[in-house]
Amino acid sequence: MASVLLTVTNLVKSYGERRAVDGISFRVNSGQTLGLIGPNGAGKSTTVSLICGLLRPDGGQILLDGQPIGGGNSAVKHKIGLVPQDLALYEDLSARENLKLFGALYGLSGARLKTRCDDVLALVNLTDRAFDKLSAFSGGMKRRLNIAAALLHDPQLLILDEPTVGVDPQSRNAIFNSLELLKSQGRALIYTSHYMEEVERLADHIVVIDHGKILADETPAALYQRLPAQAALRIDLAQAASAALLDGIRRQPGVTTVAVTDCCLQIGLHATEQALPLLAWMQTQGCQPLHFATAKANLEDIFLDLTGRSLRD
Repeated sequence: MASVLLTVTNLVKSYGERRAVDGISFRVNSGQTLGLIGPNGAGKSTTVSLICGLLRPDGGQILLDGQPIGGGNSAVKHKIGLVPQDLALYEDLSARENLKLFGALYGLSGARLKTRCDDVLALVNLTDRAFDKLSAFSGGMKRRLNIAAALLHDPQLLILDEPTVGVDPQSRNAIFNSLELLKSQGRALIYTSHYMEEVERLADHIVVIDHGKILADETPAALYQRLPAQAALRIDLAQAASAALLDGIRRQPGVTTVAVTDCCLQIGLHATEQALPLLAWMQTQGCQPLHFATAKANLEDIFLDLTGRSLRD
């Protein structure tokens, strides 16, 4: 059974009269990737800053490996690696020179620093570009080096804040591969992103926050169970469906919702496996669809269901 590495309990942080973090609690285990998601202004960045010790909480407790974060406890903070959304790199230095600079800040030197530079460059597939200046790097390469810099001191917990902003699909996939390797090595990851498909791929546990409060703290599978429909079936018909046909569809096994727009049916299902029996039944009723398509519910559906569809700042 995986051990608990990070424990956040009743965390509170206010800015004047606005409470940015309002009683947040969750845990992260070793070898676990936790997806931390929420709309703009939900409290994600403040929560991350509190965990890293960059801000002092107004209330609550943060324990890393059983020890409190804060109060000048630098030994505990060194167990955390932070990959900020804004690149923390120097354009006029080479990749290795950047890493040596950050390594020195962590107290690394000599053979240990050289070994760690070699290790993290290999992890992010930049060994062959180690001596090139960052001014010649693509956005994706800089993002990968940003991750390497956060790993120099071999942290137990890696926190990534929007690490794939502005990168191409190849670089994004390379970042995912690196993170999945780190997870397999037993490191804990906290991953924040507005790209739901990234969280869906990487996270084995998801925390959804909004207005400083936790709306969900569950596995992806448990989150999907919150939706009344786990799948959708879209059917285009040659002519509008009769009232009798619609009533019959609503009575079929697995059907949760039926919406009609002209000659198009949108049918919610408990599972995609129920689509073909439904189509077969419709054919017995003399209904011949012109076109149909199925789709599974995804994390974006759940996110919008929990946080609403209104625009945020």
